[in-house]
Amino acid sequence: MSGRIRHCTADLTYTLSTTCPECGKPTVIAHPARFSVEDRYGKYRRMVKND
Repeated sequence: MSGRIRHCTADLTYTLSTTCPECGKPTVIAHPARFSVEDRYGKYRRMVKND
């Protein structure tokens, strides 16, 4: 178990575990990625996001 808070995209429950205690589906990290001015791959992430 990590120390970062996670949330379930199905029922929006927040938890610390990798699976949702309500529905049993996997959870994702609730925090955004760390920002860096020297982001080498930002151009490619924006291209994928805009598709």
